Amino acid sequence: MNALSAEFAKLFTTRLWWILALTLFLYVGAMAGGLGALFGWAASNADAGASAGVSPLPEGLNLHAVIYSMATTIGYVFPVLLGAFAVTGEFRHQTLTPTFLATPRRGIVLSAKVLSMLLVGAGLGVVAWVATVGLGAAALGAFDLETGLGAEDSWTMIARGVLAMALWAAVGVGLGTLVPSQVAALIIVIAFTQFVEPTLRLAASFNEVTASIARFLPGAASDALVGASFYSIAMPGGGPDALLWWQGGIILLAIAIAATIGGYFTSWRRDVT
Repeated sequence: MNALSAEFAKLFTTRLWWILALTLFLYVGAMAGGLGALFGWAASNADAGASAGVSPLPEGLNLHAVIYSMATTIGYVFPVLLGAFAVTGEFRHQTLTPTFLATPRRGIVLSAKVLSMLLVGAGLGVVAWVATVGLGAAALGAFDLETGLGAEDSWTMIARGVLAMALWAAVGVGLGTLVPSQVAALIIVIAFTQFVEPTLRLAASFNEVTASIARFLPGAASDALVGASFYSIAMPGGGPDALLWWQGGIILLAIAIAATIGGYFTSWRRDVT
């Protein structure tokens, strides 16, 4: 408990957490509200929407679920960054030395860091889903489209989305433990989440075999856990059949555990100065 309390103190005495939370809220909220307004306008003006290049939605698609899921589809980079910085910042500012002097059992320190980031990641998930559900539902309601807020499935999706964001924060801790350099971790997170994986998922969707393999990418597993994704619109034919929600959760958890254990036996056990 002392180690866990120390981790929360390290985080909340800096500005990083609320800057990321505010940026996350504005980013996913603007995307959800904009997407809701775009498709709401297109639905209300079918001919004008077609001439503006707004493609018809796949049959049976729950538009409100796709819009709300922007919280995790594009917002998961924020808990990953926060989790990674929680570790790499210790290496960069050399605060690991007093931390290990206060708590010599390094496994306890790392476990406390993972647990604290799981909770903070869930908090970021709440922020993200408040933004997308609030602004997205307002945009859909403005065009008299279904918001789904009265459906139990929508709230189940939101709960799984918060869980996904918590797991992403744990993945960030694992990455930061594996790659102690803050600059390198930042580049890896941005490059993989914003360019590499989206490109791989889009390219893989054109072939049945590669599409089946792409379902096990971390972002695809996260979308499966949530149960909705913007990729269902962006990919040809709505994309491949997703994993079951619990399978996506297990994959994300396995990635977090593997990265954290790998980092523990490499950088975390090295001598610090």
